[in-house]
Amino acid sequence: MDSALEPLPPIFTAHLYPKIEAKLIELLRSLAPEDWEKQTLAPKWKVKHVVAHLLDTQVRGLAASRRFSGSETSPALSSAELLALINNLNAEGVRQYSQFSPTELISRMEAASRESAAYHQALDPFAPAMFSVSWAGEEKSFNWFNTARELTERWHHQQQIRVAVNKPGIMTRELYYPVLDCFLRALPFTYRDVHKENGTLVQFDISGACGGSWFLYRHGGEWMLNASPIGKKIGQTTIPQEIAWRIFTKGIASDNAKAHVQVNGDAETCLHILKMVSIVG
Repeated sequence: MDSALEPLPPIFTAHLYPKIEAKLIELLRSLAPEDWEKQTLAPKWKVKHVVAHLLDTQVRGLAASRRFSGSETSPALSSAELLALINNLNAEGVRQYSQFSPTELISRMEAASRESAAYHQALDPFAPAMFSVSWAGEEKSFNWFNTARELTERWHHQQQIRVAVNKPGIMTRELYYPVLDCFLRALPFTYRDVHKENGTLVQFDISGACGGSWFLYRHGGEWMLNASPIGKKIGQTTIPQEIAWRIFTKGIASDNAKAHVQVNGDAETCLHILKMVSIVG
């Protein structure tokens, strides 16, 4: 292997769960009755629906973890089948939990959040995960990646609520940078059908205090994320941190996002990142 190749290190995020969950509970307790009915960036969901979704996914995840021994293999599903399954589960969970009062939702969220944080902190980060990170093209994932993926869910849905009710965001480097780092692990899968010569490099920058640089490198007929810039750079894309999370979670249309993105070099290749989706559903 080329000595300059340096794959990105794992993302360890289990220690962040208590902090992000505490911020969520504090946020929910601050909401006025009318805030629960405000529309979020998710077209079908008001604030109460997002909260119901957060509770539902946590409860379902904990229930599944009690049955998971680490040796099971999930049935192979096509992308369309997986999407349909997730959407159906989400819709049913939202329908069920959105009927609860805010007080009941918050109480249940507190209990589930404590149990979820303890669960993720107890995992061996390099053991097989209960769920693979499908949006990164993985059929099997390590716990560290699934834990980071779940943190992105907790972060971006909380951020949706904050935007809807005009509350300060949680765009601190401690919490947001790991979310961005996890989102951008989808780059090789997103670019799988973009064919370039081996040795090609495309750089992606997220501007702002929470951002950084990611280097997509073509090697052996495939794309990989390298820890440092190597090869022949054909383009560089800069995305403001304020809209990066919205691009990767379907919270802004590509045409609207393009107006905020700066590109140097091969524009077609650089702007392919606007098609990247780092969520399921």
